[in-house]
Amino acid sequence: MDEVVDHLGADGKTGIIDGTEIRVRHPAARHKDRDKFISGKNKQNAAKTMVVTDGDGRVLFCSPSKPGSCADITHARQLGLVRLLADVPAVEILADAGYQGLGAQTGVRYR
Repeated sequence: MDEVVDHLGADGKTGIIDGTEIRVRHPAARHKDRDKFISGKNKQNAAKTMVVTDGDGRVLFCSPSKPGSCADITHARQLGLVRLLADVPAVEILADAGYQGLGAQTGVRYR
């Protein structure tokens, strides 16, 4: 993730960030975190991953999967994206409402 943010900042490129859900089978009853896989958005069992691309659509980063109940902004915080973006002066990130609030925390311009 460090290299992605540095790349976007150094080249003045626009980044695009979004979370995507992948439908999964319901974990076995003995799985202790079984309920965490239920997505509040789609009401189905899912795993979520966050993808960062550049403006040309090249994939720069794909995160490890998290249970579907994890919000996009929470996933970004857990990956350290907020900390990284706060240290880079001029980066523009296109993001949906799932990342609302990151701009105020980082000074990065979101659209």
